[in-house]
Amino acid sequence: MSEENSQDKQLPATERKLQKAREEGNVVRSRDLGHFMVVLAATAVLMGLTPIWVARMHEQVSAGLRFDARTVAAPEMMVQRLSQWTVEGLWLVVPFGVLLALASLVASVMAGGWVMSFKSLAPKFSKLNPITGIANVFSTKQLIDALKGSLLALILGGVGGLLLYQSWPSMVDLLARPLPAAFADLGHTMGKVLGLMLLVIAGFALIDLPLQKFLFAQRMRMSHQEVKDEVKQTEGNVEMKGRMKQKMREMSRRRMLAAVPKADLVVMNPTHYAVALRYEEGSMGAPRVVAKGVDLLALKIRDVATEHRVPVLEAPPLARALYAHTELDMEIPVALYSAVAQVLAYVFQLRQAVSGAAPMPGDMPDLDVPADMDPHNAVRENASEEGDA
Repeated sequence: MSEENSQDKQLPATERKLQKAREEGNVVRSRDLGHFMVVLAATAVLMGLTPIWVARMHEQVSAGLRFDARTVAAPEMMVQRLSQWTVEGLWLVVPFGVLLALASLVASVMAGGWVMSFKSLAPKFSKLNPITGIANVFSTKQLIDALKGSLLALILGGVGGLLLYQSWPSMVDLLARPLPAAFADLGHTMGKVLGLMLLVIAGFALIDLPLQKFLFAQRMRMSHQEVKDEVKQTEGNVEMKGRMKQKMREMSRRRMLAAVPKADLVVMNPTHYAVALRYEEGSMGAPRVVAKGVDLLALKIRDVATEHRVPVLEAPPLARALYAHTELDMEIPVALYSAVAQVLAYVFQLRQAVSGAAPMPGDMPDLDVPADMDPHNAVRENASEEGDA
């Protein structure tokens, strides 16, 4: 016996396993519920359509037993009449069969829900294995179904025999009664038989449906190893996921560094934070963050900016606020418009001075950065509150 089969399957089935079983057409099925719905539909059809059927059968029998000289002289008329009877008979039988099929379909949906799968119809050569077949014959489900079917047959046989014993005199009297009355009495007797069958099968269906749900849950149980394997298949190998995340981070970093040469300036803190900004007056409503990073990545942004002659300014509060409250390719917050405008104006003055069009500006003015936008202020406030407490 394999290791997997020797393991105790004590864990309930996961949602993924139930979904896979559903895709294969393996869901809860209750035969007794299907029998109940079919008998219920048959009873309803007989109760509703028996008068119509009796009238049509009376007409057909009356017409069939009526002969004249023209019919006897023309044998082909018999073929025509036979065809007409066949069509009339189909109009009586086909709707009845369609309603029974619909009742069976409703029972299947009630038990296991709507499932549209053709995998169960595919040939499986494993079912030809006699050893596996014998094991399935003696499985718990087959034994329960066999016992339940035998008990149902005994009860239905007993009820049917008792009803036949009680109705036998009236059934014999049908031969001496007029045909319309005989049809009516026969329909009444059949309705009584179906009604008793309905009560018996309804009791079995009330027991069988929860029983089948329990047996299905037992068959779907999983071992600890199966759950682990499923989690590994669903989420993937941890090391592989780590490598994929690392690769994605590297790709994002390369794209971000490639955008630094196109930036208008880089704001730093001076080494812990770096945020590169770009602004195009015609196409952007506000300056946009094209790169940002901390520690080693911040130094790399600074080196790339210096290499491509992008101005690098030290503005610690603004650098921290931009890093904390922006994302890549995102416009700066409204609260930082004033501070960023001051920095851009200062960069413009520097460029004018380098080109000789204006004198060299002095020190960069104090930036208007709201205190609540700087994460360091929040840290200091929390520390002071803890100290007071």
